[in-house]
Amino acid sequence: MSELTQNIQWFPGHMTKTLRMMQSEIKNVDIVIELLDARIPFSSKNPAFTDYVGQKNQLLLLNKSDLADSKATEQWLNYYRVKGYEVITTVSRDKATKHKVLQVIKNMQDAAFRTRISKGMTGLKTRAMVIGIPNVGKSTFINQLSDSASTRVEDRPGVTRGKQWIITPDIELLDMPGVLWPKFESNRVAYNLAFTGAISDKVIDITDLALTLLEEIKTPHYDALSSRYKLEYDDGISAYELLKEIARKRGMLISKGEIDILRASIMLIDELRAGKLGPITFEAGDDI
Repeated sequence: MSELTQNIQWFPGHMTKTLRMMQSEIKNVDIVIELLDARIPFSSKNPAFTDYVGQKNQLLLLNKSDLADSKATEQWLNYYRVKGYEVITTVSRDKATKHKVLQVIKNMQDAAFRTRISKGMTGLKTRAMVIGIPNVGKSTFINQLSDSASTRVEDRPGVTRGKQWIITPDIELLDMPGVLWPKFESNRVAYNLAFTGAISDKVIDITDLALTLLEEIKTPHYDALSSRYKLEYDDGISAYELLKEIARKRGMLISKGEIDILRASIMLIDELRAGKLGPITFEAGDDI
């Protein structure tokens, strides 16, 4: 692992407002659905949520599981189940997600609904608050459950800024903006969040991020990198030299044949986030 040189922090003012909204609205919901990024299941679980969720029924979704290593994902499912969570894997854009999630929620809520019915309350829908870090796939997930493009979806953090109620035939969803926490406990967590797009690229040195990424994946994901960029390289190659080779293969040159490192860095990070480097998990479940 390379030295983590950037001190990455990102907590714009609207995130404080979101946490206050959570505190105000939690009493109005039956269940909390928290989306985690399956590539970083520890780093993407916001510790600031704990105090606000309280004793509400909670469902964890290891989302974007198609971009993560399946064996590592199984470890993380076991990790969170041992901690007492209801947890499943999802892919927000997959139509099968809707049935899978609704069935789990039904099982979780049956006891609560039986109590309500015994009191003469009928025709009630489950009300769920949907929370998570920025760019974890909440809006796409909600659109799948509601069969519509009711929430704005973009591949960058911080698009959703206010709460939104989405009413569906099966469930009422309260979509909360993606939120981080005021200070990351380690640079490791900050880099993981930056790799996956949870932190605005405007506050990050993208070249440093790309070099750190290559240092981490150049050996364990040699086959994927060499296939994607038509490379052959030795394990001892530096991340900088490897990035230069990738840039050459993609024809990213500027005047007099000089390598365009910034352009190559942006491309590499974009392709990681799009899953074009193959399934990658940055945290091993047995390391926690």
